[in-house]
This record gives sequence, structure tokens and C-alpha cells, in this order.
Amino acid sequence: MSTGTTWNQFINNAWVKPASGSYLSVENPATGEKLAEVAKGDVKDVDRAVAAAKAAFAAWARKTASERADYLYALNRLVERDKEELAATITAEMGKPLKEARVEVGFAIGLIRFAAENTRRLQGEIIPGEMVDEKILIDRVPHGVIGGIAAWNFPLALTARKIAPAVAAGNTIVIKPHELTPLASLKLAKLVEEAKFPAGVINIVTGDGPDVGVPLVAHKDTKLITMTGSTPAGKKIMAAAAEHLKEVRLELGGKAPFIVMDDADIDQAVEAAVSARFSNSGQVCTCNERTYVHEGVYDAFAAKLRDRIAKLKVGDPTDPATDMGPKVSLAELKKVHEMVEKAVSQGARVELGGKRLEGGVYDKGVFYAPTLLTGVTQDMDIVHNEIFGPVLPLLRVKDFDDALEKANDCRYGLSAYLFTKDLGNILRMTRELEFGEVYVNRGAGEEPQGFHHGYKESGLGGEDGQHGLEAYVQTKTIYLNA
Repeated sequence: MSTGTTWNQFINNAWVKPASGSYLSVENPATGEKLAEVAKGDVKDVDRAVAAAKAAFAAWARKTASERADYLYALNRLVERDKEELAATITAEMGKPLKEARVEVGFAIGLIRFAAENTRRLQGEIIPGEMVDEKILIDRVPHGVIGGIAAWNFPLALTARKIAPAVAAGNTIVIKPHELTPLASLKLAKLVEEAKFPAGVINIVTGDGPDVGVPLVAHKDTKLITMTGSTPAGKKIMAAAAEHLKEVRLELGGKAPFIVMDDADIDQAVEAAVSARFSNSGQVCTCNERTYVHEGVYDAFAAKLRDRIAKLKVGDPTDPATDMGPKVSLAELKKVHEMVEKAVSQGARVELGGKRLEGGVYDKGVFYAPTLLTGVTQDMDIVHNEIFGPVLPLLRVKDFDDALEKANDCRYGLSAYLFTKDLGNILRMTRELEFGEVYVNRGAGEEPQGFHHGYKESGLGGEDGQHGLEAYVQTKTIYLNA
């Protein structure tokens, strides 16, 4: 398992040292403290994990749906039991405020529970044949070994989002957590072990993308790849998967428009805009990335928005009063600041923030000030490139037509927000807004029974709910005659 603060890999229900003998450091982005060392896996570790998953597949797939559900229910109870420890781990390795980490753990619990509840709802079909007494059966069967790659911004939930439906459907899985935030996934592996899953059903290999992610995607025995991460990384995965024509499900970048019409509840919209932008330091693929406000209420909205952002408390993520913690890494902070500087050079104005926070507690971590940009126009780079940080660009629109046109002027299509009381506009949105997930008169936050998916460069396939679960099976057509 782990020795002190050193973690090995979880392969075939054993804690295995990396073939390289090397380890990676995991640091707390709020304090700079070294939290642990984790195995630096490579292609040999991937081969071993995939072999274990392949050997376990036949027996796991033969288990009844109820039997697979029982293992997931057992895991769910253990996650519920250890939810405070898991939340503290997320906060330490990722930097999100503890109150948000608790929400993440709750979401992971919901994802595992949904998968357990729905193992028996992966149903086939019976179709009349053309021959006497013939029946055509459309069965749904598991793929085999699944390769999963998780991002760093929701280290527990994204791992649970891939493991739960994969094994519920009868597959086995090898997961690569992000090298910046592997600890929550490794603690989940401890609970997999305690829940007594059969050896090889769930495996976790830690390490970086080139050494672990690339061979996992390219491996001839992984039949489906599910990945959450950036669009450039997703395109590379899709290309690598093409060699063996394996399925890919990619949840990639987002550039969510947040549309506020002149009939909206302004106070509600302001609160949602702030929450949807600054939660998790803006490091959420569904975040409010660009806010479009009707010119009739723009001034009132902008004033209230400025006041609300100014009240955000940035600091120690373990403090219950903290609203926003650090960025996950210095590299991510620098990327965000460069985007702000570019926006200013193109004519945007910094109303609030626009800099790294320094002095006192901020000197120990990588904190960026909550930032409000005004004077933003549609042609600026910051309106089209994903920020993934605590920066809110505010734009004025003339009417709903203008808002729709600007919102759709985007290569991404994951999530969007709309605040209006006009049913006609809402119905138009369902036809004309080119995003896979839309929040109407509410803030962010998908639910386990929904379907989280994007259009355009936001990915392929989707996660969660019955549609997400069915992605982990394939159809088999049987012409049945006596």
C-alpha cells in the first residue's frame, strides 16, 4: 500500500512498486508543502495493469448485474464513511476550499450510487425476425478493458465517474489519475481493496502523460478510452486510439457563455455568475467563461457583480470562511496571467484583480486574485480561449439575437447558462444554442442522473446518467432460431 507518505501503484489488488523505481512529489498548492511521493509508472506498469484487467474480465463480466451492484454499494458505503478524510485530501493536493471538496465527495458518492442502482437497467431488445419463429436479439455486452485518464481539477469525482459505470457494465478498468493530484484516487483504491473487489477489476497506475497515459491509450488490449482533460490532449488521444480503432469518449475544454437578459432576476444572476466563475478558482470545464449581459441591465448588473467579486475571501482552503483557494500550480497561474495581460493589450480594462496575490499566507502558495475584466469585445482572444482560472470577462449585448450569435461564436460547445423569464427565448435556446448542457436560471453543477456532454471541440460521447452508463456496453445482434 503506502509507506509513510510514499504510495505505490494499485495493480491486481496489490500495492506494486514502479518498474522504474522512481517516484513523483505531490505538493500542496496553498502552502508549497510536500504531501507525498507516488510511483512514477511507465509502460511496464501499464502492461502489468492491463494484463491484470484482461485476466479479470471474463469472470467479472459473468457476474450478475446484482452482484456487480453489491460491490459498488459496498464501495459507496466506504466512501461515505471516509468522506471527511477524502475531502481533506482533495483540498490538500488540489487547493479547492474544503467546503467545495465536500461537495465533490458527495458528487462521487452520487455517481457510484447511480451506477450501482442501474446495473440491471442495461437492457437489450427483441425484434421479430423474417423467418418463422425467428427472433432477433439485440444484446448489450461489456467492451473489456477500459483505459481511463482523469484530470486534476476533480481528482476523486472524475476517477469515480469512470470507474463506477465501467465496472457496473461488466468491464474492468485501468485508471491514470493526474500526476498533480493522484492522492484521492489512491485513497479510493484503498477502499476498493476494502470492498473486496476481485483482483484486477480496478487498477490505478500513477505517473505522467507520456509515460503512462500514452501507452495506456495505445495498448492493444484497451478497448475503450475515457478521458477528461484539455482539447489538445484529447485530439492526441483520438489520433493514438485510431491505430486499433478503439472507441474514445472525451470530455474536453469548455468556454461557457453566461447570458443575462433584461427580464432576469439580477441578484440571482449575479450570485450564479460569481459562483460559476470563481468556484474551484475557475478551474471547472463548465465554468462561466464569458458573461453576456443585455444592455438594458448591464450597468446595474456590472455594479452588483463588482461588489460581489470584491467580497470574495481568498486564502487558506481549510478555513471555512474561504471562498477561493490557490491555482493548482505555478504554471497554471502564469498561463492565466498571460491571458489577462493579452486582454489588456487588446483593450480590456482590469476592474478588479489581474495579478498574483503576494505577502503573508499568499507567499507560500500560488494564489491569483479574483479578476473582473470590462471593455471586453467579441474579437479578443480571451473570449475564445479557455481561461480555466478566476477571471470573468464581461460583455454587453443588444438583445437575445446578439447574445445567441456571440455565444455560438466559439469552437467549444460544452456548457452554457441562460437567465431569463421569457419562455419564448428559452424555447429558442433549446433549438439554437450550440452547447450540450445548458443551465437555465440556476448556477453550475451537473447531477449524476443527467448527461454531461459537449459539442464541437468539447469532446465526444459523454458521462453520467443512463446515456453515460450505456457508453460502457456495445451491442451484439443475435438471429435466434430453434
